[in-house]
Amino acid sequence: MRGMSGLLGPLLGVGLMCAGLVQPAQAQEAPVPAQLQDFDAYMARVLAQFDVPGVAVAVVKDGKVVLARGYGVRELGKPDKVDADTLFAIASNTKAFTAASLWMLADEGKLSMDDRVIDHLPWFRMSDPYVTHDMRIRDLLSHRSGLSLGAGDLLYWPTTGYSNKEVAQRLKDVPIKGGFRYQYAYDNILFGVAQLVIEEVSGQGYPEFLQQRFFGPLGMAHTRYNADFLTPDDNVATGHAKADSTRLQPAPRMTWSNVGGAGGIYSSVNDLSRWVRVQLDGGVISGEGEGAQRLFSAKAQKDMWTMLTPIPVAEPSVPELARAKPNFAGYGEGWMLSDYRGNKLVWHTGGWPGMVSRITLVPEQKLGVIVLTNQEVGAAFNAVTMRALDAWLSPGEATDWVAAYGKAVAKSQAEADDSWKKHQAERDAKSKPSLPLADYVGTYRDAWYGDVGITRENGKLVVRFSKTADLVGELSHWQHDTFVIRWRERWLNADAFINFALDADGRIVNATMKPISPLTDFSFDFQDLDLKRVQ
Repeated sequence: MRGMSGLLGPLLGVGLMCAGLVQPAQAQEAPVPAQLQDFDAYMARVLAQFDVPGVAVAVVKDGKVVLARGYGVRELGKPDKVDADTLFAIASNTKAFTAASLWMLADEGKLSMDDRVIDHLPWFRMSDPYVTHDMRIRDLLSHRSGLSLGAGDLLYWPTTGYSNKEVAQRLKDVPIKGGFRYQYAYDNILFGVAQLVIEEVSGQGYPEFLQQRFFGPLGMAHTRYNADFLTPDDNVATGHAKADSTRLQPAPRMTWSNVGGAGGIYSSVNDLSRWVRVQLDGGVISGEGEGAQRLFSAKAQKDMWTMLTPIPVAEPSVPELARAKPNFAGYGEGWMLSDYRGNKLVWHTGGWPGMVSRITLVPEQKLGVIVLTNQEVGAAFNAVTMRALDAWLSPGEATDWVAAYGKAVAKSQAEADDSWKKHQAERDAKSKPSLPLADYVGTYRDAWYGDVGITRENGKLVVRFSKTADLVGELSHWQHDTFVIRWRERWLNADAFINFALDADGRIVNATMKPISPLTDFSFDFQDLDLKRVQ
């Protein structure tokens, strides 16, 4: 979910308008419908319940913006308020732009969605030759490659020194753990490959492509490709995370400079309202003078909104969320698909260090809801989204979504606490490492990530991921040859176990890792590492 810098930085940073039909200026907010007359009070409850410093919300209905407002502050402890123009990282909501980009090139006859990836990127390789040979462009967008959940994310999460092409080239060593086109497993890395296809076919860098094809024509003047393009004068929110899952603090601003097609766009609810209106209008930009301009074809939108990968429907975590349970769920091309109260939903969420978001479309109702937040709690954007949807889909009923999602969050935290207690109960606290601490020092190499070093500093073992500046942590003995890594950046909330394996002669041959807490973001895919001792 991050971007690309270079000569285009200053150009895009000022929101340059490119040739094309620009939408009229954002319309004034229409009268708020009766169903949302209490919305401001509701939002106050959301911020308090989920400890979110700031939220921006927009609702589009029948081509008009009926609500576009900010709530709370851009940064904890500072007075600047969130408004409808405040920029947030929209993270994986960028994926819909990447899917639309490929379809625009397909509309122009420059590629087919059924082309093989190697037709455009001859060097592209997956770890399975068959998957390499038969991977199609549309497969990059549908989370059915056989990669496991979040596989390869450590190549760019948190920010790493790899380039976009280097990340894609390392896919040849990322293990495939499922069947090709067999089942859903969310990934980011293939959207980075999709970005490379766009750049190869269009002959443009992706930042330039987005600006000329989307941001300019749609009048998204404040939207930025990623954090690298933010300017000092931008009205931008700061992300927040709960260090050690308890203490809310600002999170450092990060950028994915190497997999921008998966996420990283910064935008506001005012700008995204324009994107949502085009989606609800079937790919057409409504304009003045000569009329409308088509951004992408009706076939493109139909395909993006058609299920390619079914997703099993899980039971709600708490009974209070029963009404939100869909009858079906799946993934199209850059969009999640499900239903609510007899209406098809087309939607996506985005997760970023310190920020999460959700964009939801109800095509049959010409309804769109945008929620951007600066805290890592998805329950907040869900509670807001469901309240806005109910205003039109079930105006006679009142579900307390704040209370319902509050119970779900409490249950998840309780389950995580129980998981930690079980680890503690099963720990052999009297055990000792098999070797002196100095013998664990060395370089460990994973085939797809690269090198991870362990040194001894001030009597403690310290681990450093060679390409990830934020992944530096201290090891403390847990039991036997297993240690706990506590990252120095506590806002990561990603502490992990590391286990060392010894050969028959008592020498360390490799190390494996796994997250300690079930609440750890899946993009910390430590469990996929196989760290061979090389030095």
